[in-house]
Amino acid sequence: MQKSLTVIYTAIILDAVGIGLIFPILPSLLAEVTGTENVAAYIGIMTALYAVMQFVFAPILGALSDRLGRRPVLLISLGGAAINYLFLALAPNIWLLLLGRAIAGLTSANVSVATAYVTDISPEETRARRFGLLNAMFGIGFIIGPVLGGALGDYWLRLPFIAAAVLNAGNLLLAFLVLPESRTPSRAKLDLGALNPLRSLRWALSIKSLRPMIFIFFAFAATGEVYGTCWALWGADTFQWNGLWIGLSLGAFGVCQTLAQAFLPGPAVKLLGERGAVLTGIAGACLALAVMALATQSWLIFAIMPVFALGGIGAPALQSLATRQVDESQQGQFQGVLASAVSLASIAAPLVFSSLYFVFRDYWPGAIWLSVVGLYGLLVPLVLSLHLRGSAASPDVR
Repeated sequence: MQKSLTVIYTAIILDAVGIGLIFPILPSLLAEVTGTENVAAYIGIMTALYAVMQFVFAPILGALSDRLGRRPVLLISLGGAAINYLFLALAPNIWLLLLGRAIAGLTSANVSVATAYVTDISPEETRARRFGLLNAMFGIGFIIGPVLGGALGDYWLRLPFIAAAVLNAGNLLLAFLVLPESRTPSRAKLDLGALNPLRSLRWALSIKSLRPMIFIFFAFAATGEVYGTCWALWGADTFQWNGLWIGLSLGAFGVCQTLAQAFLPGPAVKLLGERGAVLTGIAGACLALAVMALATQSWLIFAIMPVFALGGIGAPALQSLATRQVDESQQGQFQGVLASAVSLASIAAPLVFSSLYFVFRDYWPGAIWLSVVGLYGLLVPLVLSLHLRGSAASPDVR
């Protein structure tokens, strides 16, 4: 049991390390292979490509893990991650970089399959604690990734990807040798209709009372994508940060966000209520983003991090509020819809924000953060309009 959990937690850490590792050095890598300095559009395309492949294939891999078992799907995912980083380390042109990111997105079932694995091996009384540890492992990895990527990238641009490939290959070998299967593979016929990620989304959008929540989740996810898309570009353009400083700033952001999400949502909801906590999170994020947009000294970015961390209380409170929009019989279906909305935001937001950054860059790079403030502003009346309980939903699509 403990060996299995160790492998699963290690896989989650490495998944987050890999995601964070690429942020500080991707602009320089793309500039090298494309021969152009303005690479915002390429960053948006690469990020969106990953999200598209994930959106299409994550339901398929999840269904296959039910049918074939968790272990083979997790091994495939770890192998795909290692191959992706080798592509990034060795690719001489943009097309091979895109191919590597497509492979990574196609096989990116680490988190969902790891969650299912932990569910399989955990009695109900230990699941909450172990899921909390899963989230903590992801937070730790996302703190380590940007710092490691920035530091190694300053020595050699391809070195972080080689390190990530080696780490994932090592974890693949560890999983192959010591990770047992957690469930008996199903012999039931695979429902191909269940693999369609748009079916449940159509159901939810047909119910008027659920539309605001779906849009709010979409917008929250979109605001999260802007940091990975634009942070490194903005840091280099505004403060001339190298890879190490970009990594340190992202690491500081990750530390504050992790601590805020670990300790503040519960007290905030008790004190302010769910709507109040969501609105407080929006206010904290908007204040920090405004400072970032106007800052001319880099120390201000680190000083504003505790205020920025207040934004971290919004998402957990919103998740709690979401559970009150439908009755118990439709919770799973509605949570799947919200996950689909998040995936769609991960596709659209990088393309939109990278294009906006391309427009703002020569005049005012920090203006990109004001565009996020504007998006948050649209959410305030929607949050205030949310019902504590949605109207009766129509029959589900299953």
